[in-house]
Amino acid sequence: MYPTPSPPGQLQLSSAGQPPGLNVVGDWTLQHYPRLKREVERTRPRLDDACPVVLDGLGALDTAGAGLLVELLGTQRLADIAHWAPQLPAERQALLRTVATAVADAAVGPEEEPERSTLKDELAHIGRVVETLWEQQRTLYGFIGLTLSTLLATLLRPRRWRITPLVAHIERTGLDAVPIVALLTFMVGAVVAFLGATVLGQFGATIYTVNLVAYSFLREFGVLLCAILMAGRTASAFAAQIGAMKANEEIDAIRALGLDPIELLVLPRVLAMLVTLPILTLIAMLCGILGGLAVCVLALGISPVQYFAILEQEIPVNHYLVGLGKAPLFAFLIAVIGCLEGFKAGGSAQSVGEHTTSSVVQSIFMVILLDALAALFLMEMGW
Repeated sequence: MYPTPSPPGQLQLSSAGQPPGLNVVGDWTLQHYPRLKREVERTRPRLDDACPVVLDGLGALDTAGAGLLVELLGTQRLADIAHWAPQLPAERQALLRTVATAVADAAVGPEEEPERSTLKDELAHIGRVVETLWEQQRTLYGFIGLTLSTLLATLLRPRRWRITPLVAHIERTGLDAVPIVALLTFMVGAVVAFLGATVLGQFGATIYTVNLVAYSFLREFGVLLCAILMAGRTASAFAAQIGAMKANEEIDAIRALGLDPIELLVLPRVLAMLVTLPILTLIAMLCGILGGLAVCVLALGISPVQYFAILEQEIPVNHYLVGLGKAPLFAFLIAVIGCLEGFKAGGSAQSVGEHTTSSVVQSIFMVILLDALAALFLMEMGW
């Protein structure tokens, strides 16, 4: 037995009362949409806000019919439908309110974007960058203090020295890096000598190429090239190793066992760098001077005996001490920054990679900044 179809919707205006009332009857569904649409367009100009509306005769109702009733009665009136049509079933009240709200939101349109000021945005960006750098430096200083306090506490207790990992890190950071440091500084020494000979030759002073190479490598290039190489090679390795341990929750396991990660992971790496970077700096100085010697012998006709005699007689030893004195400071900063970035890594491979890159950038930046400040200070002091 099929259900009896309901009559299509209608709008009946009653002029018996004052003001005239409107009766909504029949089915208001998609099936009768064209007819209902014409009915709404014909009736809507004759309605006002004071016209009472009766929905007692309303039959079936779907979204299409609800949309037409919203168009006829307005969103404001249907938003308050529970007050003036309490006899209407709750589900139909909810449908009419939902459609009315959607129509009202669509009429409002998207919010206009506030007017943007390029200067204000740039200032805000600069402020955020400065704040990030400040927080980064605060964290670094705090980690340096923690490392130094742990180092002082451990030095007085020989039983807590980690000799085996210290030797292993000395081998990895120092011995394995000797070939690349020697080759690089030898080539840079040759380039410096070649450029010096080219410029000084115009004034007939090619003999001073020896002084140029010696001053460059003893004061600046030897320690600076080594530090930059170690920042790219060792700081990234420290950050990746500790970051991977943190991602695998090995550092949490170390803490759960009652051990100190700073003592176990950071101190061996810091001490290894303090041992190896001065040695690598000495190797870099020697290889750079040998690179300059090769150019002087092959291109300028300066004999090795004359070359080393100039070094002995005209190059004061304080240049060597100035260059070598920077190495422990650079070594400490490179190791601490690498370890700190490893501890800051999250639990994903992407986070480990980002902090590994950050360790290299920060290390190189700090090395170059401190070297420039040291050069200015030493120049003013006449050292």
